[in-house]
Amino acid sequence: MALNYNLSKVYALSNDEEEYVIKIITSFYFEVPEEWKLVKKGVQELDYQMTNNYLQKIKPSIDLLGLDIAFEEMKQLEEWAKRNGKRKEVKELIKSIDTQIEKALKEIYKDFRL
Repeated sequence: MALNYNLSKVYALSNDEEEYVIKIITSFYFEVPEEWKLVKKGVQELDYQMTNNYLQKIKPSIDLLGLDIAFEEMKQLEEWAKRNGKRKEVKELIKSIDTQIEKALKEIYKDFRL
């Protein structure tokens, strides 16, 4: 039972087609962690363009899987990148998003045996 993610948007988009749902979940499971690492690398290196580029890639997946808080926090991270903020300003945001993604991935792994 999904506690850390929500598939209602995925099911609505897929017209309840199970094969499509699995494809979306699998894509999320294997792609988002790698892209999130690149967002964090961008933050670490104060590479605002890199940070923003990878945020743009993963935000739709985060939204689609119902990680609403992480999605809102990613918007804050985008704003940080736009104004060329300091690393310490987003330290807690990064931790929070990390935790949410990790919990969702563990639950998806368990629920779908990925």
